[in-house]
Amino acid sequence: MDRIPVAPLKSSSFSAATAREDKLARNLSLGPIKLNEQSAKEESRPEKPADDDNAADAAVPEEASEPDFATLSAEIDAFLAAYNDGAESSSPAVVPSEVTLDRFASAVEQEIAPSEGSGDKWVPDSPGESPPLLAAIRRIAALASALTAAQSGGKYTIGLHRVTGVLHRVMTFVEDEFHAILEDPRVAKPAAVPGSGADTGSATGRSMRRPPSFGHSAAVEPDRCVVPCTDVNGEPFPAETVERLRAMAEAMFAAGYEAECTEVFLVARRNALDASLQSLGYDKPSIDDVVKMPYESLESEIAAWIRAFRHAVDVDLPGERDLCLRVFSGDAAGEGNLVGREIFADLARCAMLQMLNFTEAVVLTKRAAEKLFKVLDMYEAIRDVTPAVDAFVADAASSAVDSGQDGGSAAAAMMADLAYELASVRSRLGESAAAIFCDLESSIRADAGKQPVPGGAVHPLTRYLMNYLKYACEYKKTLEQVFKEYRRSDDDGEHAAGDPFAAQLMEVMELLHGNLEAKSRLYKDPSLSSIFLMNNGRYMLQKIRGSPEINAVVGEAWSRKRSTDLRQYHKNYQRETWSRVLNLLRDDGVITVKGHVQKQVLKDRFKQFNAAMDEIQRTQGAWVVSDEQLQSELRVSIAAVIVPAYRSFLGRFSQHFSAGRQTEKYIKLSGEDLESIIEELFDGNAVSMPRRRT
Repeated sequence: MDRIPVAPLKSSSFSAATAREDKLARNLSLGPIKLNEQSAKEESRPEKPADDDNAADAAVPEEASEPDFATLSAEIDAFLAAYNDGAESSSPAVVPSEVTLDRFASAVEQEIAPSEGSGDKWVPDSPGESPPLLAAIRRIAALASALTAAQSGGKYTIGLHRVTGVLHRVMTFVEDEFHAILEDPRVAKPAAVPGSGADTGSATGRSMRRPPSFGHSAAVEPDRCVVPCTDVNGEPFPAETVERLRAMAEAMFAAGYEAECTEVFLVARRNALDASLQSLGYDKPSIDDVVKMPYESLESEIAAWIRAFRHAVDVDLPGERDLCLRVFSGDAAGEGNLVGREIFADLARCAMLQMLNFTEAVVLTKRAAEKLFKVLDMYEAIRDVTPAVDAFVADAASSAVDSGQDGGSAAAAMMADLAYELASVRSRLGESAAAIFCDLESSIRADAGKQPVPGGAVHPLTRYLMNYLKYACEYKKTLEQVFKEYRRSDDDGEHAAGDPFAAQLMEVMELLHGNLEAKSRLYKDPSLSSIFLMNNGRYMLQKIRGSPEINAVVGEAWSRKRSTDLRQYHKNYQRETWSRVLNLLRDDGVITVKGHVQKQVLKDRFKQFNAAMDEIQRTQGAWVVSDEQLQSELRVSIAAVIVPAYRSFLGRFSQHFSAGRQTEKYIKLSGEDLESIIEELFDGNAVSMPRRRT
């Protein structure tokens, strides 16, 4: 379909509604007034003789019936055909009279006015034909173009003003109808021509009062809530509504209003996309707002952004692409689907770039360890939608190659720009994630507290880092991808050529192990130092073995090495605490000399044993072993060594004390008492040993 040149009055279209209608009223009244003056002049002329050849033309009966729309259309079509033929043969066509032009313009107005109560005029009478309203608009647009080209010396000024005024009025009607349906697909009911008195409060009539959608700085009403509507098949617009939109687009393109048509479409669909995102909780915060936002609020905003972003690419944009290609089909644009693809490319690019601005703002916020996982979520969202965007890019590029036209190349360029921005933002998110994870090294090195944890319990740094690493390993594949693509250039460790993420994680683990050993030296009691290392080492191993992801990264060799360390810490504890106690229960040739028991030495041994157990109960009862299995292992190992030794010692030497007060003074614990004391160790409660009778 060839586009028809724009009529002269088009430059003033789509101004504010009141000024526009007043101006149109003046334009429309110009023709009839001058036609009435022309009729008055003709009535004042003297009558010519009856035999004059022109008498029949000069005296038209007042009561004569006016030709109908079909007759007028046929006359205009004949003129247009003759005009087109004359353009090729240089033979000028005879322009219809001013009266005919006025009547035709009025007939077109009548075609528009009754459409408030019927949608039939946008529906073809027969398959393959143009809708009646579209045919009328094409005809008056072609007439305006022909009159503009044919007039010389202002010969057809009155008729031209009348025709172009009606054309402009018709375009105002079509634009508002187009906008109303695009904002809400449930509105598929045409409105009356502005100023015709037929506006009954329909959605389209109300849309006439909206601010102009282009040509001015005003935007759509800020409180307007546009919610995309879907039918039972999940399509945003029913087929009959799309056909109506396509007919309207054809009408505007036929009249030379391509820019206005596409701008109205873009504004309406951008509003619809914004409403769709808002319905998912995404409110488009500014970069300044994001940078100043508390982390709790930012976390919520990121979650909303991810939902909206995935929905936009997976649902909204495919629907918008389908709508663009169906509304701006070959018949509407005259260039295949190039116009539809270009409009979709513009729509997609603007919507996506606006959303990507949010990710840029997140990257600009201060780096913090807790932000890693939300940054990775955003990275994954962009990574996962990239194939869909690449498909849009490939389609636009293919269309550009097939068409060889600028429109196709423009769409391809916009989609390629979108793909580039997507890749760029993804890269920055990846770099930010890698940097945040690498910052763990600095946080470990900076944690050089000089106060030991009470009771040798698991250090907060150990808990934090192991839980952090466990959670990070749930993103193992993503972090591996991030570190391979964005790892630091100075990373030349032994694992750099293999898995840089694994190498970085092992570096963190080794740093934590070294940090804990340094902290263990803060304890003055070597036994408590061993308990501290056992607690923290056991916690680390539990987290590793409880997570297949982190266990796969750390490896069995590292776990075996830490298990060996734990056994060594256990031995160190036994040696520091209980070896001295066991020595008190040995007859090393001092208690029994030449077969005689040295009672004073024996008394001293019992005193020393009682004092040692009282000290152990008082101190180690306050120590903490939170892991029940480790706590049980320690108690069992202690009891297995101490209790049998004490029972044996007691059995050999208790009879050397006189029954009564002497026995109570030196033998304060039975074997069962000793077992009870051991069972109360590592509970975190300091108590003194009670005096107990045997």
